[in-house]
Amino acid sequence: MMGTFFTWLATALSLLIVDLVVPGVDIATFPAALIAAVAIGLVNASVKPTLSFLSMPLNFVSLGTFSLVVNGICFWLASILVPGFAMRGILAFLLAPVVLSFANTFISKYFAERNLGVLTGSSSELKTN
Repeated sequence: MMGTFFTWLATALSLLIVDLVVPGVDIATFPAALIAAVAIGLVNASVKPTLSFLSMPLNFVSLGTFSLVVNGICFWLASILVPGFAMRGILAFLLAPVVLSFANTFISKYFAERNLGVLTGSSSELKTN
């Protein structure tokens, strides 16, 4: 349960970074970012596999570049579902999911290193023999 919470929190913080870095992405409040994080997770779990399967020929021909479009569609769908989360423009469509991925990876790794003891229920001190 704590792992899921940290994932949502990392994604929400990453969305706030995307709001700062990418023009065309607007997030009104931190609660909107939390709700958007959950919406992005749900869209990625439900819609993205179908889109990826249907776009497989285009992805093959474009050597994987069409995945940027699939990610943009999923990001856009999440922005439609959440009030206070808006996305406008082709730059936001293509760049926002990439920035979100990099920021989320960095923040998730930070949480994992800092809170390993909390997540596993053990001490984070290393023992040496």
